[in-house]
Amino acid sequence: MKTIRIIPRLDIKGPNLVKGIHLEGLRVLGKPSDFAKYYYEQGADELMFMDVVASLYERNSLHDIISETAKKIFIPITVGGGLRSISDIKEVLRVGADKVCLNTAAIKNPQLIRDASRMFGSSTIVVAIEAIKESEGKYLAYTDNGREYTGIDVFEWAQKVDELGAGEIVITSVDREGTGQGFDIDLITKIRSLVSIPVIAHGGAGKSQDIVNLLKQESADAIMVSSLFHYHFIKENESKASTLEGNVEFLKQKRNFHTFEPSSINDSKKLLIENNIKVRF
Repeated sequence: MKTIRIIPRLDIKGPNLVKGIHLEGLRVLGKPSDFAKYYYEQGADELMFMDVVASLYERNSLHDIISETAKKIFIPITVGGGLRSISDIKEVLRVGADKVCLNTAAIKNPQLIRDASRMFGSSTIVVAIEAIKESEGKYLAYTDNGREYTGIDVFEWAQKVDELGAGEIVITSVDREGTGQGFDIDLITKIRSLVSIPVIAHGGAGKSQDIVNLLKQESADAIMVSSLFHYHFIKENESKASTLEGNVEFLKQKRNFHTFEPSSINDSKKLLIENNIKVRF
């Protein structure tokens, strides 16, 4: 049985960790460094840092955050958002990233996947697919945090990404992301059946049991989670969940996580082990 990786995702806007619903309506949660350190100590297998406004401004601004994080955290770090060229990729790898995640640039120029995989190794290149289910049931790929319509079929694109030499795919259900309503198991299962490379499932985990339910289908090689772990950190470390700027009303209110049952990485992994799912513990 393969060992499943648990990967917290940290969405970054300016200096802050933020979180939205359907990748929109961003709310400030705190300092990325506080969350990253906590997740590392809790047993995260990797971390994903995503600059959520980078594509909008056509640049990635996480260099300082990544450089500082890489000095203190010794698990793989993936960086995404606004990476448009071999030069951009080279720069974030130089400051401490282990992998890069492409979406907008990959859809606009699929050859970038092949070129980057050949130059840096396929294991370094992750492609994110942001999927939205249309009214007729078809899944289409979007870019720019689910804002930009492409008209590209998700399943055809996933196969092309595989053929072009990417090392992994992150499949995000934009419909489920931030809702806590559980993963889109049909979407993830079909992607897994079509490609030969690892699939990272993202979007919808509201409780640890949602992770178990997905992995029992053997649909994913890794799980990427944000709200479930972020809200646990806030409950356990409210004094550290400091804010700097932006929409901070969420943190000022009495905590009510609605559909979520916040969990630590440690507790989530214990539940996976109890269900005979292999994880690093």
